[in-house]
Amino acid sequence: MIYKANYLFLCTKQCAMSQGYTYKYPRPALTVDAVVFDFDGTDLHLLLIERGKEPYAGKWAFPGGFLEMDETAEEGVLRELQEETGLQAVNMRQIGAFSAVYRDPRERVVSIAFYTVVQPADCTSLQAGDDARRAQWFKLSELPTLAFDHSDILTAALHALHSDLRLTLSGANTLLLKLLAKEDLECLVELVERNEERWKENLDK
Repeated sequence: MIYKANYLFLCTKQCAMSQGYTYKYPRPALTVDAVVFDFDGTDLHLLLIERGKEPYAGKWAFPGGFLEMDETAEEGVLRELQEETGLQAVNMRQIGAFSAVYRDPRERVVSIAFYTVVQPADCTSLQAGDDARRAQWFKLSELPTLAFDHSDILTAALHALHSDLRLTLSGANTLLLKLLAKEDLECLVELVERNEERWKENLDK
């Protein structure tokens, strides 16, 4: 079935190219962004990259980039994360689409954002690459100013994390059980509930 699906995709793509199909109306580009939290049992950290190119060269942002034509959003966000930080994640949860008209000064861009939680043992060595000048972990209480609309994406990611933590402890969701031990989940719930509003307030400053 996979072979057949790939064959049909290639045939459709080649047919469209040979017949010169175009779309006469403007359309947005599509990007993916990875919000990666690290929990060490005490503090929650956020993975950011320093952008090496304009726009926002020298500013901090989430790992991410433009989606390629032959990949899903889920495949694209894992690829961008690995290319820009060297980190290989497995389980990522889609947060949503961010489509403010002027969110990207280059062109009309819609981003699909994902989040995950990793443990220190999974991320001991970061290796910046591709468009990233540096990759670095930050405490949520000590974040730099974020590029684009990434503060809005982070707010949504924190809300999703809080919701998933509650669902996991109630037994209604198993995603975070694949990522963290139960005792770590309980500690993380307490940390998020105690600090979520303060973290969000800091993003608005």
